[in-house]
Amino acid sequence: MNNICKTVTLRKRPIKNGTMQSLYLDYYPGYRDETTMKMQRHESLGIYIYSKPRNQRERDYNDRMMEKGEAIRCRRFESVVNERYDFFDREKMKGDFLAYFEKKAREKNTKWENVYKHFHAFCQGKCRFDEINVELCNRFMQYLFTTPQTLHKKQKLHINTIAGYWSTFRAVLHTAYRDHRIQENPNGYLDRIDTIPTEKEHLSQPELVKLAETECQEPELKKAFLFSCLTGIRKSDVKGLTWMKIQPYGNGGMYITVRMQKTKQLINNPISEEALELIGFYDEDEDRQPSDKVFPNLKDSMFQSPLKNWMKAAGITKHISFHCARHTFGSLQADAGTSIYAIQRMLGHKNVETTQIYADMSDETKRQSVDRITLKPIVSPAIKPLAPKTAKVSSVETA
Repeated sequence: MNNICKTVTLRKRPIKNGTMQSLYLDYYPGYRDETTMKMQRHESLGIYIYSKPRNQRERDYNDRMMEKGEAIRCRRFESVVNERYDFFDREKMKGDFLAYFEKKAREKNTKWENVYKHFHAFCQGKCRFDEINVELCNRFMQYLFTTPQTLHKKQKLHINTIAGYWSTFRAVLHTAYRDHRIQENPNGYLDRIDTIPTEKEHLSQPELVKLAETECQEPELKKAFLFSCLTGIRKSDVKGLTWMKIQPYGNGGMYITVRMQKTKQLINNPISEEALELIGFYDEDEDRQPSDKVFPNLKDSMFQSPLKNWMKAAGITKHISFHCARHTFGSLQADAGTSIYAIQRMLGHKNVETTQIYADMSDETKRQSVDRITLKPIVSPAIKPLAPKTAKVSSVETA
């Protein structure tokens, strides 16, 4: 409740032709509901009493219901006082932590939703705020180390994935503590999980050209993958891309505007003519609507065997997933000498440290620097001696 509420009064109102009365709470001047954000003045308790009890049994029943109504009123008023004077409300501790977690995950991104699903499975669908403690959190961390992947049930989560999920879960705990849902923040007693450096697989420029020349059993997959290589857009954003997100810019070029599903970051990037031609942007289609998807036939099943078969047909032996198209964009931009800050903005990274990985992956930079160290003696270029100056002889005849 918002602390603008000052008093809570138990009241009655007639129902059913006046034979029964309903108990409700009257909040003055009101409170703001945290779910709907609307101001509320009344709360029905769902308790009914006799308007005119005819016997002792009905009078006793009314007395018992009035006691329950008064108990609820006292509990609500205690919450008002706790909010007003910043006391911790222990009644909130009995609230549903999973419902709170799910709400926050929906407000955030896919990563938060994945962590919520794992925690929901870990606690078997039930967890209150008062159950959140260091022991439970550590057991959830061990669960992440042993649980299988969502798609590949025979494989466990990668250590970097676990570290990311664990960091997100700790962020949920911090948010719950900030919102006064838990009395203590367990984060001070929880260990961090360190990530390990991993190679971000990507395609070289010749491999990308070869792939574009190779037929694929799923034309929609080929078009979407190459589009991601040319734009750096993630798989989830490629799947949700609509024609209205490709708009003309003031300088005559075309821009693509996407709010990334993973991070909720907004990117507004120029798009090349080659990428526009790839998706048939200039094709005349009277049935095309701005809200239509650019890749309407792209399915998750294409990212497994069809993608692997396409790579094999192109003679590419690297382990390439759809996300490697984004890595390809970043690494080839770095090879071409694009500023690391420009790549950061195009990829929508919050921190330039994340983008720096692509600069480290740049093969061209490595090739340019590898010959700078040698075991052979450095021969300085020979300096030619200057020709001696000759004195000029005057051509004036002497008398």
